[in-house]
Amino acid sequence: MSRRVAIVGAALSDTGKVPDITPYHLHFQATQRAIADAGLTKADVDGLASNGLGTLQPIEIAEYMGLSPTWVDSTGVGGGTWEVMAAHAAEAIAAGHAEVIVLVYGSTANSDIKAKRRTANLSFGARGPIQYELPYGHTIISKYAMAARRHMHQYGTTIEQLAEVAVSARYNAGFNPDAMYRDPITIEEVTSGRMIADPFTKLQCCIRSDGGCAIVLASEEVAKNCAKDPVWILGHGQNVSHTTMSEWKDFTTGPAAIAGPRAFSMAGLTAADMDVACVYDAFTYMLLMTMEDLGFCEKGEGGALVESGALRLGGALPTNPDGGGMSACHPGMRGLFLLVEATRQLRGDHAANGFPERQVPDASLACVSGTGGWFCSNGTLILGTD
Repeated sequence: MSRRVAIVGAALSDTGKVPDITPYHLHFQATQRAIADAGLTKADVDGLASNGLGTLQPIEIAEYMGLSPTWVDSTGVGGGTWEVMAAHAAEAIAAGHAEVIVLVYGSTANSDIKAKRRTANLSFGARGPIQYELPYGHTIISKYAMAARRHMHQYGTTIEQLAEVAVSARYNAGFNPDAMYRDPITIEEVTSGRMIADPFTKLQCCIRSDGGCAIVLASEEVAKNCAKDPVWILGHGQNVSHTTMSEWKDFTTGPAAIAGPRAFSMAGLTAADMDVACVYDAFTYMLLMTMEDLGFCEKGEGGALVESGALRLGGALPTNPDGGGMSACHPGMRGLFLLVEATRQLRGDHAANGFPERQVPDASLACVSGTGGWFCSNGTLILGTD
């Protein structure tokens, strides 16, 4: 890239259960806090990227917040949208099309369900190729469940290993006062829970919360005068795979197997160099397989990796230190929350704010990987402090 680009601000809106706040206000809260975190003002923002709210997204969000950006993006590739957006924004800033770009997301997914407000059709439409799967009740979770069963059959991955993904997430969430669920859970509690889609029990599925977050990206020239130390975007990659299961050639390999190596190559680094990882975890198998695809272990060894306790704070590769989508926060699309947590870890925010147990010591490199749909898309970024 011709100019270096950094994340200079990161923040959460109110999260958990916020029934009295609209999704628009969550966008506003997160953006206002992220801009303040960067030491900038609304007048400094000339780019905006958002997806998931409004008929004309992100125009409605810009109007609500009183912004008139000269660069916008509303890319939509599922939960990994934000990693792809961040790459687009970094390229735009590097090319001189903008100086300061805000990425923002917010949703009241939990409150909508509680109030019986239906804001999303989880069938994802009945036209196009998906129409051939819908009559059989092939839901999102069943697609993940099928893939998980294939991995178990092919590599001997056990249900206990999958359960450890959820147990590790809850362990990390125990140190996070903002996490929606913090009480410890055991392997037995996970495996004996109510079956949702074989082999997934309830605790192997992401939670449903309210919440929003935002990050601020800026050029090197702006970053050097911001309030916090910059977190540089060192590399990025993206890939799309399929929508219909019949077009997915291998249920044990996802698009991160292409996006990840591209990101590491651009950064001139490898998985072994990473201090922390933030990886989308809508279901336990999602994280396990993505870790393999990114190169944190060999294909088929994801079960052994998570079983070793590597994902936990204090482990060999702390992953989703905030508790992830399994325990901390998952309001519909989680990709942007991954970038917020990685930024905070690399800046040492948690230790500075009096939560040293949440902090990965001396972390300087992070891998952030967001997957969308049912392994349909992936965006991966490599972030660093230097």
